[in-house]
Amino acid sequence: MASLADHLEARASKGVSPGFLSRLSAEVEAQAARWFLWAPVAFGGGCALYMALPDEPWRWLGLLLAPAVAAVLGAARLGRRAPLIFALLTAFFVAGATAAQWRTARVAAPVLAAEATPARVEGWVVDVASPGAAGARLLIAPTRIGQLAAEELPDRLRVTVDPARVHGPGTAVRLTAILNPPPGPASPGSYDFARDAFFERIGGVGFAVREPELIDLGRAEPYGLRLLMRVNAFRWSMSQRILARLGPREGGVAAAMTTGHEAWLDRETLDVMRDSGLAHVLSISGLHMAVVGGFVFFAVRAALAAWEWAALRVNVKKAAALAGLAAVSAYLVISGSPAPAERAAITASVAFLAILLDRRALSLRSLAIAALIVLAVQPEAVVQPGFQMSFAATTALIALAERWPKPTREIDVPWPIRVVQGAGSWIALSAAISFIAGVATGPFAVQHFNRMASYGLAANLLTAPLSTLVIMPALALGAVLEPVGLGGPFLWAAGRGIAVMLWVAETVAGWPGAVRTISSAPSVALPTAFLGLLWLFLWEGRLRWLGAPFAAAVLLWPRAEPPVGWIAAGGANAAIVSPAGAAFARPGRQAFATELWARRRGLVADTRTRAWACNRQLCRTLKGRPMIAIGSMKKAPKPSTWRALCRDADLVILRTRALPPSGLCRRALVLGPDAFAAGGSAEIVREGAGWRVVWANALRGDRPWTRRTPP
Repeated sequence: MASLADHLEARASKGVSPGFLSRLSAEVEAQAARWFLWAPVAFGGGCALYMALPDEPWRWLGLLLAPAVAAVLGAARLGRRAPLIFALLTAFFVAGATAAQWRTARVAAPVLAAEATPARVEGWVVDVASPGAAGARLLIAPTRIGQLAAEELPDRLRVTVDPARVHGPGTAVRLTAILNPPPGPASPGSYDFARDAFFERIGGVGFAVREPELIDLGRAEPYGLRLLMRVNAFRWSMSQRILARLGPREGGVAAAMTTGHEAWLDRETLDVMRDSGLAHVLSISGLHMAVVGGFVFFAVRAALAAWEWAALRVNVKKAAALAGLAAVSAYLVISGSPAPAERAAITASVAFLAILLDRRALSLRSLAIAALIVLAVQPEAVVQPGFQMSFAATTALIALAERWPKPTREIDVPWPIRVVQGAGSWIALSAAISFIAGVATGPFAVQHFNRMASYGLAANLLTAPLSTLVIMPALALGAVLEPVGLGGPFLWAAGRGIAVMLWVAETVAGWPGAVRTISSAPSVALPTAFLGLLWLFLWEGRLRWLGAPFAAAVLLWPRAEPPVGWIAAGGANAAIVSPAGAAFARPGRQAFATELWARRRGLVADTRTRAWACNRQLCRTLKGRPMIAIGSMKKAPKPSTWRALCRDADLVILRTRALPPSGLCRRALVLGPDAFAAGGSAEIVREGAGWRVVWANALRGDRPWTRRTPP
């Protein structure tokens, strides 16, 4: 840093304002003490680089840690802070990439090949997963899948079943299902769900064609699996108790907030919560952990302080921190330990441990330690929306707390004035918290989910006191006391609070322009915005405002021209883009993928334009270019069907491996099952006077989560 000061002085001697240069020098010097705040940024950058590579890197990537550590030791011997900090951050970057590679090798498990025929599945129901668009889903640890050998069995399967035939965790079932590998991106460049499934060790997904029946497998499950299923069975039983107390609507929300089970959340409830900006309440994350842990901490601290014997003999604050730590651990188990809850529990645990070690509980340094722990355990979290949004919001709120002016305590102020002043301060702080959290999470909500809740600030201001002071504490007490039959009053109070929250959500979601759909920016915009936000929150001094334009990158970055068409993975559905939006060949089919693609491109479903003509065998576009024809048959079509498919078509999509008669489709590009098995979903983009097909798998690269056994 001395060399920087010398350089600035030299510049000053050449006519640059010495006052400006001295302030700049002081501001840069001030950052040296905050270098550790950038350690998780560097570590996460290494994780992100590994995840983004098109090919698997050198097998012994971890050996790069040796020269990185040597550079740190060399810089330390020089006694210069700037080289030492640069070397330390470089070492953290290399460590992040190494941790991501090791984690990938550690979780690798068999993945199924695509199958068109049903297979008999036997196994243990590990948990009831969140429902999909087609119904309820079971997470199964298979012991048998058709004729597969034992070493070819995936660790987990996720199978969609009839909601009326759901068997709880811990049961052994037999069913017949059509299974496939976990699905890739819904369109080129969009979020890769197969990557998430890889790190969750889910090697196959599908739907039951014969509903599950209870069986006796005739063998004991492994001890670890047995313990996991017992915990999940307890959670499932608790969810059903909550549902019996509160009914399907309020009970479904309460179960999601308590145990993480979303099986009873209907589409209408999910839509109004998303459109009002309150969907974050439904997923167990930092807010829930903070409320539960904080409620227990303050309740125990108040109780011990009021007990004279304990107040004189016990460190009340540390005892309360231990109670908060226990509450967070218990809530993590009850919630089923999903990845967001694990991250939130680590963050809360670091805060309580800081109290036990006589450190500040809420500080950017504590958050940096929590982020490093999370990324070391789950390096893949760096590319997941939940991690990005939760840590961006938490960083923003702690930075706000560090800069929020401390109120002066006046003496002998009448209590009515004190109440009014306190209420005003609370409203101002709540508005600032909601605004800053919205700013911090906005780029991720736009890029990943393509929706902006226009009135989310108002909805959160109206419901924050209710969820913090009533719903979450009542649910925590109700969950603890319900197994002994004493949770009724607390669950009733939580249910009334949830009813009010849903009323607020419905009201706000019904306001004009409540939701705006915004297309995704190019992929480089999100890391640019993330770094801009971190610069705003972590830099100390006026130069922090240099991060503001970069933080707005997702909103400001120019969007490319939308594609002229889209094809779903497998070719079962397609869309063409018109001035009125996206016109789908078969609306309602593959609803999840169609909705994701349309939102990502900022399009609405065009239901007015008659763009397609369909029957049981094929669909054809009616006008425009490219002319697309989709064959629905898995067997070879008749000659008349071939002529209908190939007539004036630029693109022919087939679900059969049969080839068209010679010369019939000579001017068309024909895409069959093998093309989709290799390429996944696709977009049709304009190129000069023509067009070309862009495949999703071509952008994913050759990574462990993209490799599939060819059909």
